[in-house]
Amino acid sequence: MADVNDVDTLIDSFDVEPGYLDWARFGPLSPSARAEMSADAELLGTGRRAGIDLVGARAAEARTLVAKLLDVPGDEIVLQPSTTHGLLHAMFGLEGTVVVPAQDFPAVRLSAARAAAARGLLAVREIDPPEGIVTTDAIVDALDDDVTAVALSLVDYRTGALVDLPAIREAIGDRLLIVDAIQAFGVVDVDWRAADVITGNGYKWLRSGRGTGFARFSPAARDRIEAVLSGISGMLGDAGTLGVPGVLPGAAAYSVAPSDPLAASRLAAALRDIDGVGVAPIAAAVRARAQEVMHLADRYEVPVMTPREAHAGIVTLLPAAADASALAAALANHGVTVTARGASIRVSAHVGTGADSLLLLGDALADAASRRVSAVDFGGDPGGEISAAEIITIEVIDAPPAPETRPEGDAWAEPATGAVPEAETVSEIEAVPDDALDAEAAVDDAVDAADDEIVIATIDDAAPDNDGRTEN
Repeated sequence: MADVNDVDTLIDSFDVEPGYLDWARFGPLSPSARAEMSADAELLGTGRRAGIDLVGARAAEARTLVAKLLDVPGDEIVLQPSTTHGLLHAMFGLEGTVVVPAQDFPAVRLSAARAAAARGLLAVREIDPPEGIVTTDAIVDALDDDVTAVALSLVDYRTGALVDLPAIREAIGDRLLIVDAIQAFGVVDVDWRAADVITGNGYKWLRSGRGTGFARFSPAARDRIEAVLSGISGMLGDAGTLGVPGVLPGAAAYSVAPSDPLAASRLAAALRDIDGVGVAPIAAAVRARAQEVMHLADRYEVPVMTPREAHAGIVTLLPAAADASALAAALANHGVTVTARGASIRVSAHVGTGADSLLLLGDALADAASRRVSAVDFGGDPGGEISAAEIITIEVIDAPPAPETRPEGDAWAEPATGAVPEAETVSEIEAVPDDALDAEAAVDDAVDAADDEIVIATIDDAAPDNDGRTEN
């Protein structure tokens, strides 16, 4: 078990600006990854064989560390440029029918669709459970004798939902289980051996930058997935081998070209950081940060789409349509970096997300809550709909001309019956509560433009009622 000091050391290595809550999109490179890459780049610049060979060995080190964290043999791991590369190897070599979630990340869906169209040996069966959150039951309902594999993301990029990997493994029997692990590897404590194919990348939660992908192909996967896309680095023999060589044993067969050594050095450095602490304490800390985000959202009554008991670091907020733009603006104004997609806002905190970042998030949520539009009720039935007559209205009449411009005998000299003198009109406008709007500016502008009537809606602090809800 990792010592608490190990976790603290990892936390201290997070040197990003406060307010960065977008780890699910991109993880700023860790100090160790940056230092390792710089040192290896210098070695590659010497032209010395020893330096070039030393940097070239980083690929083997990275594979060994990936295997250790997945708890699988080293020959089941192959480095890839990206998560999608690993998925393409799996899908293009697969036959039968693969079940995929209709709302999963495109890397999963497109890889399957492209392979099906190109080879004609694979059919794709999509499932679309409520809110796109994949359950074991939804997968079971799609199974039949034609299904040979199930492919999905362990953590949904949209909702942050964490699937039940052991339950799915048991439910699908001996069918292949293909998992996109990019939003989970290193921050979710799970028995990865349940999956036959695992693809991931280090540029998010691992903080190792782009190009640091990897894949695991179990013995069962290698038996049933042809290495269709195998290239020069996955072949038997060497550059002088003529004809079409066979493929290497193990997961190395699913490789196209040699790995980028600088990408491998960054990945190895990031994995050493995780291995020094252990995945379990990191996963617990990430979940705790996510729950703090949920607590803040609850405090300011922003709906949370992410399942409370099945999540990792992603928390997806789903504000009301009327509040979405104000919330997005408040987050930006307070220096909070998140990902907004359509009506949802994805907040993703890491183990190193500090109190300063959460404070900025809380300030932004409070700011947005204070700007929610609320109709003002003056005597209407509690809980009933507010009619137009119950909203402050000001009747606007033509203002009298200035004395020096009045024609002789002008009726404004003596107000007609029912007319409102100028002084009385001003008095009514000044009676609008100060905290409703900037009355002098907003009302004067409106009087100039209006013909008959002004309707004033207020923007107030959202005040909770007796059962904790907010009246909007």
